[in-house]
Amino acid sequence: MEVINKFNDYPSDIRRSLLDLRALIFQCAKALDLGDVEETLKWGEPSYRVQSGSPIRMDWKLKTPNHYYLYFNCNTQLVDTFRELYSDVLEFQGNRAIVLSMTQPFPESEITHCIALAMTYQRIKHMPLLGAS
Repeated sequence: MEVINKFNDYPSDIRRSLLDLRALIFQCAKALDLGDVEETLKWGEPSYRVQSGSPIRMDWKLKTPNHYYLYFNCNTQLVDTFRELYSDVLEFQGNRAIVLSMTQPFPESEITHCIALAMTYQRIKHMPLLGAS
């Protein structure tokens, strides 16, 4: 219920984008047969985790109204790997977030791959580029 209330607090256009991102997380977990997705609020932000992965959070900030964010654990190799793979397509915030724009097309295939890497992180963290080529 807390998570639903959080989504209801977002402006409607942002809510749609974040709900689409949420659906992509659940679709990815199902496609990879990763079991149940734990959905909670962490630091006031919707957070998603599967047993084999590293948590993924998302949020929108009033101070950057045209952007929303997909957050990853900064103590992992995830964002560095995403930057290596997709620096020509994605924008990043330090080693913790992918910055998504409300005014640009949604990079679905790249984001889906990033989500898949995060959701399987415990299995692939020892591999160069997390097993991506």
